Amino acid sequence: MKMLRFRSSSIKSLSQEIKCTIRLLDDTELHCIIQRDTKGQFLIDHVCNHFSLLEKDYFGIRYVDPEKQRHWLEPNKSVVKQMKSQPPYTMCFRVKFYPGEPVKVKEELTRYLLYLQIKRDIFHGRLLCSLSDAASLGAYTLQAELGDYEPDEHPEGYVSEIKLFPKQTQKLERKMEQIHKNELRGQTAAVAELNLLQKAHTLETYGVDPHPCKDSSGATAFIGFTATGFVVFQGNKRIHLLRWSDVSKLKFDGKTFCVHGIQKEKKTVLTYHTSTPAACKHLWKCGVENQAFYKYAKSSQVKTVSSSNIFFKGRRFRFSGRVAKEVIEASTKIERTPPEVHRSTLAQSRSCYSLSKQLITSIETTKSLLSSPGEYEETAPVSTGLPLPKIDVTERLQSILKVEGQQPGDPPCENKEENSEESLTISELVYNPSASVLPTPIEDAGIDLLFNSHPLGNQRDEGGSYDEIDAAETALLIAEEEELKEAKRVLTSNFELLTSNKHLNALTKSFVKLLLVGLGLMLFAFPLLLVLLESDIDASFLREIRQTPEFEQFHYEYYCPLRQWLACKIHYIFDKLGSS
Repeated sequence: MKMLRFRSSSIKSLSQEIKCTIRLLDDTELHCIIQRDTKGQFLIDHVCNHFSLLEKDYFGIRYVDPEKQRHWLEPNKSVVKQMKSQPPYTMCFRVKFYPGEPVKVKEELTRYLLYLQIKRDIFHGRLLCSLSDAASLGAYTLQAELGDYEPDEHPEGYVSEIKLFPKQTQKLERKMEQIHKNELRGQTAAVAELNLLQKAHTLETYGVDPHPCKDSSGATAFIGFTATGFVVFQGNKRIHLLRWSDVSKLKFDGKTFCVHGIQKEKKTVLTYHTSTPAACKHLWKCGVENQAFYKYAKSSQVKTVSSSNIFFKGRRFRFSGRVAKEVIEASTKIERTPPEVHRSTLAQSRSCYSLSKQLITSIETTKSLLSSPGEYEETAPVSTGLPLPKIDVTERLQSILKVEGQQPGDPPCENKEENSEESLTISELVYNPSASVLPTPIEDAGIDLLFNSHPLGNQRDEGGSYDEIDAAETALLIAEEEELKEAKRVLTSNFELLTSNKHLNALTKSFVKLLLVGLGLMLFAFPLLLVLLESDIDASFLREIRQTPEFEQFHYEYYCPLRQWLACKIHYIFDKLGSS
């Protein structure tokens, strides 16, 4: 495989070469060597040039830091400064913004890459759907990768050898086979892929990269961003949908994420808690970028946003690149001979292995999944479409996904599906995607492990027994009572110490020093603030401060009303003095 080298003009930097591996959507790898000052855009362009991809704005590069937190590579920043791990670096090329209308994607190559991403979403349980929808999606995949149904090439039960869904029942396989056999003959791979995209984009979880969190009551929820707007899922039900035009502000502070918007013609604030501050910041940045991409007509309309309303406080972030409407407009202007699409098909992978070798490989793959579920998708390529033993897959699903109302002794879900034509294939499970899709990979015990350090993590979840919960709450109350007693003892002791003259003098000196430091800061900061607000000095650094959204908000929302109020009071006092 070719190694692409990005060299800067600095002679010193030539010796600081860093190896990068980028895993593509078909699980192949692309290698390159960069310099310490190479920016993220170079890597994105490198992958797009590898595919000869023009509609590149839908895609991005994702990486995982040493704390297992996911990030999108920012184009305008140095790769080395973003990566917190030691080289060589490993990243993944993924769809970052899902097109709201796949039919408006012009080139077959772009649609094929989107198809690969949707196939991954289906396999990892991110795309929830009914049995009939799942059968259609699976049949389109069979048509795209196996071609027309042929009795000689596709013996009875051929679908069971192909793993497409995290929960693939015999009934689903029969429906997929029936549609593939009777309804899709004659469709080319490109047509079948487009039909799959058209079907997938009608589903509620299309384009949802779920971020696990807790609501104000401590219940588990999944936040996502789509072309339509901000969405929240609990169980398999979408409980909130705020269209981007109705979302006025996205904020975060520590582990708390807030969405300000309009819901049912009333102003609302939705508050959620993540497991770590890093997860909350990632959630906020994803929301800001998605809103900018889907909401605005032009990229010039996108402004730098801040995570807080407080003057000069919080994280600032600016979306870079084109927005969705600009991408669609640019797609209509593409005039070139379409590049050849090199597809990796299930038929090719199946022809390379005997059935016995497939089973051996599948068992080894499943064991590796069970040993390291949290890092699977980003650190190891998915197997080449080989069948997984059904008993092992069921055990893995039971350890990762919690079935609503199903106890270990209950009959399996396959029997329930036989009794209901329209029962759900994936979404009869509580919406809890496999660990590999979570922003912070976790163990099999479930996403509540993410919240061990958060007070809300002690609330009741769907998997715990009432006895365990009561015992934990009792222990927590006892611990809190002990902490209160200890705090009271320390305060009493400190008060007794303060009553002595020696400690009182030390306290007085410390207070005076603090007061002097505060006055010094005020003497410096207040004149600077007046210069910024009242003077016409056009120094470059002052101009940059005045143009920030935080300063403009402070000036127009706080300072101007305060100045007007003071002016009115002063005029009133002078009028009183003049009349007397």
